[in-house]
Amino acid sequence: MSPIPLVDLKAQYLSIREEIQSALNQVLDSSCFVGGPVLEGFEHEFAAYVGAPFAVGVANGTDAIELALRAAGVQPGDDVIVPANSFFATAEAASNMGAHPVFADVDEGTFHVSVASAEGVMTSKTRAIIPVHLFGRAMDLTKVEAFAAAHKLAVIEDAAQAHGVGLNGRRVGGSGHLTCFSMYPGKNLGAYGDAGVVTTGDAEQAKTLRVLRDHGSPAKYQHATIGRNSRLDALQAAVLSVKLRHLDVWNDQRWAHANDYNRLLAGANLILPEIPPRGTHNFHLYVVRSRRRDGLRDALVAGGIGCGIHYPVPLHLTEAYQKVGGPGKGSLPVAEALAAEILSLPMFPELTAAQKQATADAIRAY
Repeated sequence: MSPIPLVDLKAQYLSIREEIQSALNQVLDSSCFVGGPVLEGFEHEFAAYVGAPFAVGVANGTDAIELALRAAGVQPGDDVIVPANSFFATAEAASNMGAHPVFADVDEGTFHVSVASAEGVMTSKTRAIIPVHLFGRAMDLTKVEAFAAAHKLAVIEDAAQAHGVGLNGRRVGGSGHLTCFSMYPGKNLGAYGDAGVVTTGDAEQAKTLRVLRDHGSPAKYQHATIGRNSRLDALQAAVLSVKLRHLDVWNDQRWAHANDYNRLLAGANLILPEIPPRGTHNFHLYVVRSRRRDGLRDALVAGGIGCGIHYPVPLHLTEAYQKVGGPGKGSLPVAEALAAEILSLPMFPELTAAQKQATADAIRAY
């Protein structure tokens, strides 16, 4: 069998090539590459899809979090609670705008931020918390929202992996909070380059975001504040509009693949992910746990099976945050244990039955 990739973006492109080419040609023919009706159209489509009054396109997911923090009123020197098991950008965005990430542990079952841990790292300077809908599983925000309300904290949702999922009758992005999406190519809703979106239920926050993304400018050559250049270009918006129409089907296929993996791997010496109800988890990543993780990874790679570790070093133990006084080893035990055991298996909508079987067989052989 041919090598099995962790993600196969070419297979997805081939399935929608004509739609993509048509959308790109419309932008090229219009020569309206920054702003304009294509971008505005995607923003309206995405807002309607997640059930949010406003969606603001930005250059990437990291900028989405940074600009959302600023729109929420977080200031340089403030503390922001961040789960330790997440991609580096979740904390980096806070650091980039001068805030201080304070790391909390995560729940062992869902990998979502632990509110009990967050309570333990609260300071007098804490102004926000960033719950992450990790690996595509929608987080129940009930406890986070109660915690935030009790301490007057802003809730900034990191939904970089949670396109199209929902819980308790609403989609991620439709909560009214500032919710930040990455549309990096490998995401479930991915552009053909960097892209991001922030949704919100607050008209003033949306207005602030639009100013901040465009050099702090509410009108050409008027600069009301110091912003940045973080505009989502029309070519990426056109790609995203096409792919948004397919997102629910692709997510359903991923969910079905996860069910198949759990069946094929039943009884193996692994901790398999829970399969929650359809629509609550998009399986951006299918993540198993193994105490022999490194050996298993090496065996799969040697056999031509793509796999990844998301993430090998908890944020508080990265070199960058150790340099600025991050808590030491042993301080966040769940995140640290997960980092030594988690392994992501091949997952994409076009994954075949043969590829899933081959992956399961290789794991059992090891």
